[in-house]
Amino acid sequence: MANILVIDDDVTFCMMLKTYLEKHKYKVTSVFSPATVKDLITKTFFDVVLTDLRLPDINGMDVIRLIKSITPKTQIIMMTSYANYNTAIQSIKEGAFNYIPKPFLPDEVLKLIEEAIETAKRDDEHKPGKKEENKDFVEGKSPASKRLKRYIELVAPTPMSVLIIGESGTGKELVARTIHNLSDRRKKPFVAVDCGAIPRELVASEFFGHVKGSFTGAVTDKVGQFEAANGGTLFLDEIGNLSYDSQVQLLRTIQERVIKPVGSTKEVKIDVRIVAATNEDLRDACEKGDFREDLFHRLNEFMIEVPALRERQADIMMFAEHFLDQANAFLNRSVDGFDNDVTSVFMQYDWPGNLREMLNVVKRATLLTEGNEISRADIPEELYEKPDSESAFSLYNSQNEKELILKALDATGHNKSQAARLLKIDRKTLYNKLRLYNIELSDGKEGTD
Repeated sequence: MANILVIDDDVTFCMMLKTYLEKHKYKVTSVFSPATVKDLITKTFFDVVLTDLRLPDINGMDVIRLIKSITPKTQIIMMTSYANYNTAIQSIKEGAFNYIPKPFLPDEVLKLIEEAIETAKRDDEHKPGKKEENKDFVEGKSPASKRLKRYIELVAPTPMSVLIIGESGTGKELVARTIHNLSDRRKKPFVAVDCGAIPRELVASEFFGHVKGSFTGAVTDKVGQFEAANGGTLFLDEIGNLSYDSQVQLLRTIQERVIKPVGSTKEVKIDVRIVAATNEDLRDACEKGDFREDLFHRLNEFMIEVPALRERQADIMMFAEHFLDQANAFLNRSVDGFDNDVTSVFMQYDWPGNLREMLNVVKRATLLTEGNEISRADIPEELYEKPDSESAFSLYNSQNEKELILKALDATGHNKSQAARLLKIDRKTLYNKLRLYNIELSDGKEGTD
């Protein structure tokens, strides 16, 4: 029986949803205030969390980050009455499985929960001794895709550490999994860690584990991610978000190949291959003193750049068809394909959210369409109704980034997510640039997400 947590300050709605899900044999806990969420998820594992976007004293995006930092395997579904496409993209970037706009039909949320649970089960089914086929990895036929495939096949059999770079949503973790599955370590664990989702004070515990009573909240012993990945591959996503102190600890571990759980006096030998990923320029971070140069060189024994979707024009419809096959299987649909208008839109759109954005678009369209083919009516308007001025905000090859960022913020009413979209960068990169240029939102405007 799957364990579900519902977080919503609308008590009536919350209780109605709880009653409905319990009738379908789910174990459901409802919470009306986000203040108790951290304590609850620390003590109990929930397979699925349904959370409202607008909550008292906390944003739904913060709830996603909190849950993922404590129980990364929990699937999160964002519920919101303020649904828009930007919200969907942002919630998924933060780690949500999917989102559903209110009001929704009971069968819709039930289907989404079933899909989330099935996806989690599939991700856990990596049986030892069996070489995985990487059905989610689409090779592509564009020159950029062929180069990516060649680099993966070249480095996979070696013991070299790999640094994967590329924009958000390009499939860096999938590349890391493919490297693992083509290596001699494929019979051992592949463990993925989102460094950007771990609170600074919990990095050591997450990486190296802890013993019971070593700090407040350490109610049981915990095995760290390094030990969990022993013999296999440890994938460190968003490596650039680690604090300087955490970088020192990571470097020491890579060099000495031993770990010491927090609160323990016993050292544990580990044998892991490190594959790291980032959407930031680590060389630039090294020059600014934000990232240790010696750690960078340890991680960067071989670099792979995953191309953005806009650089893989020849692959766009191949990816779309692949995601359609997945969506049909998940939703028990039998949509045949895309009509000519949608194909034209897909080919002309620049896909700022890359493969992750396309996956969400196709899945949503598969659910919405009433015909045999996905039509323009089934896809978000944002894909084909671009503001005439959008191209004016591109940061690519720009020499006046600060000015363009200020213009984008002003044009979007200081909505950082929308500004990032206009600038064709992800929100995390925008935050980094705000800090770089010491940009503060003035006139009492704190901005929104």
